[in-house]
Amino acid sequence: MAILFRTDKTQLKELPLISALLTPIGVTLESWPIPGNTDLENLLGKARLDPTEHEKVLHAFLPRFEHLRKTLGYQTQDLVVLDPDLPGLGALEDKFRAIHTHDDDEIRYIVEGEGIFGFVLPDGDQVELLVESGDYINVPRGAEHWFRLTAPKRIKAVRYFTSREGWVPLYTGRPLSPAFA
Repeated sequence: MAILFRTDKTQLKELPLISALLTPIGVTLESWPIPGNTDLENLLGKARLDPTEHEKVLHAFLPRFEHLRKTLGYQTQDLVVLDPDLPGLGALEDKFRAIHTHDDDEIRYIVEGEGIFGFVLPDGDQVELLVESGDYINVPRGAEHWFRLTAPKRIKAVRYFTSREGWVPLYTGRPLSPAFA
């Protein structure tokens, strides 16, 4: 379950309170259960997946994709798998650690592991949101945000797209709050 951290070190753990704080910037946060399936659990427990295993994981979440395709117009999905031994992980982390926006919504359904999305609120304050397995997040296009991994540096997330071109980061130049730097 998601936890929101404020610059004053206070935390919010209740989904309705977190959602109320993020609604002004258009962020949607929901909790979706991970299907209870032994084969899926075994795949999600692996650090790396081959292409066939990627497809098996995506197939397990196909009903979610179909729902999003029908309701929000998403056309494709993929599975991102990050772990500490991934070549180039540091450079990838640096790319998304700076505050940026996108020309398309950034939608992720966390299916294993955890990460942190940071957001710039309308008043300029910043918050960070820990997302874990079962958390679905939709960061709308134009929302100033960043992403980083937590200490285990492990996450598996299904990503949904209308267009991959819209996911290019557009850096704003805004500095991170010292509380999150």
